[in-house]
Amino acid sequence: MLTRKIFKLYLGLLTCLVLTAVFTIPACAVEDMWTVANRIIVDVYTHIAGISTVLAGLMSAVAVIGAKLSNNQHKVDQAWDWLKRIWIAWAIINGIGAFIAYVAPLFSGLATISP
Repeated sequence: MLTRKIFKLYLGLLTCLVLTAVFTIPACAVEDMWTVANRIIVDVYTHIAGISTVLAGLMSAVAVIGAKLSNNQHKVDQAWDWLKRIWIAWAIINGIGAFIAYVAPLFSGLATISP
């Protein structure tokens, strides 16, 4: 009686295994992991650089208008300091992209695993 239950359990598990193998759809990747990662990084950075450029222009206009309309020298100096910080941050963000664009070709071919 116990062997009959074990046989039915074994037969059920074997049937599930065979059905899983039959109905499994093989997935073939079109691109490798490094190409997809590079595409994602470039896309995200492009959006960040675009947004930072728009915001830098907008905040620069606000800082210049604030400096020109203010009658207090302390506030004018603060506005020019903010303008410097805005453009330094913008240059750093875009400099990172330029650095990556320069350095990435130097590492091409190194992201491979070979036996």
